[in-house]
Amino acid sequence: MATFVLIHGGGGSAWHWEPVERELRAHGHETVAVDLPLEDESAGLWDYADHVVEAVGERRDDLVVVAHSWGGFVAPLVAARVEVRLLVLVTAMIPAPGERPSDWWENTGHDVTFDDVREIFLHDVPADLADRVLATGRGHAEKSLQEPWPLPAWPPVPTRFVLCTLDRCFPPAFMRRVVADRLGVVPDELASGHTPMLAQPKELAELLMGYL
Repeated sequence: MATFVLIHGGGGSAWHWEPVERELRAHGHETVAVDLPLEDESAGLWDYADHVVEAVGERRDDLVVVAHSWGGFVAPLVAARVEVRLLVLVTAMIPAPGERPSDWWENTGHDVTFDDVREIFLHDVPADLADRVLATGRGHAEKSLQEPWPLPAWPPVPTRFVLCTLDRCFPPAFMRRVVADRLGVVPDELASGHTPMLAQPKELAELLMGYL
């Protein structure tokens, strides 16, 4: 059995992974969902990674690190700190060496506007969960947004990408291009919007377990 280390996206929280955690634990896996220190003005990208490693603790066998959205800037740094069996990016940002998270949008040619958060990010999420997401959204301190991504290259760890075909934040055609350019892999596709851990938790969990 594996330990799934679950990293949320920008403005998110560990609880976003709760439906997926239930599915994974029902099949005998361990899960570690981490609240990143988003509001900490002193925290940089390595601090985020160390925060995840600290939460993992002594669990060091069969670690599968799963990152959503902005968490793609953190997951590879975790793999640089501890031995990881697999990295899984779920409709996530894929950083390039030296790239600041704030520059990723322009560098990749992203041109979607975020006028309506519910319609862009949560359009297929059950209403009660969408309301909770909106009510518990978190701010994001500037340091980790402006700091260059510190690795010289992607870590030598098997990496899979979950592309969400109903995603209005990272539309499929845009994301297929970015995945091909930056990872050189063919993504696995899931019929979900930008937050599949809330919209399609069973399907996402089955996909994650299938990677094992």
